[in-house]
Amino acid sequence: MTSIARRPLTPRQVDLLGRLETLVLAEGFAHFTLDDLAARLHCSKSTLYALAASKEQLAVRVVGRYFKGAAQRIEQRVSEIRDVRARVGTYLAGAAEELRRASAQFIADVSAFAPTRSTYERNARAAAERIRSFIQEGVKEGVFREVHATLVAEMAGLLIEGIQTGVLTRRAGVTDAEAFTALGELLLDGLRRERSQA
Repeated sequence: MTSIARRPLTPRQVDLLGRLETLVLAEGFAHFTLDDLAARLHCSKSTLYALAASKEQLAVRVVGRYFKGAAQRIEQRVSEIRDVRARVGTYLAGAAEELRRASAQFIADVSAFAPTRSTYERNARAAAERIRSFIQEGVKEGVFREVHATLVAEMAGLLIEGIQTGVLTRRAGVTDAEAFTALGELLLDGLRRERSQA
């Protein structure tokens, strides 16, 4: 009744997925066949088929694993910080750091394949929502100046989408990680509440 894909992963499968993620982040996935992957990972094709029914489904699984892990690591860092300005900066710095692990080929392959692009877009929407919640929190606490939090978050979301699709980074000649760092600086400077000196 339970399919193989829904069974808990064995320790060997967890290790294999981790090695596969490292390989795909470094080199992308579009040019690989299952035979190539099996050879590179020193396993059989049937071992890969136990993880997914096709190369495409395997790519979706690995890309999903990468983004889920990245989100969890970023949230862990943010959860330890009380100051909302530091949380925004840490959140976007975390996104930049996670993207530094991904090669240009990986990002290109993710963008070119609709199912993995959908995963990336969901991640970008979730990031915009987190930024909106941070802005609202900062305004409520008086740390950020009064702004339309949803509007600013949507604007940030469009920038994130521009980074994610590669449009912004191509035009500016920067990496995704550099673009996220710049977005953090732009947001924090723009939201800063000027305090009058007594």
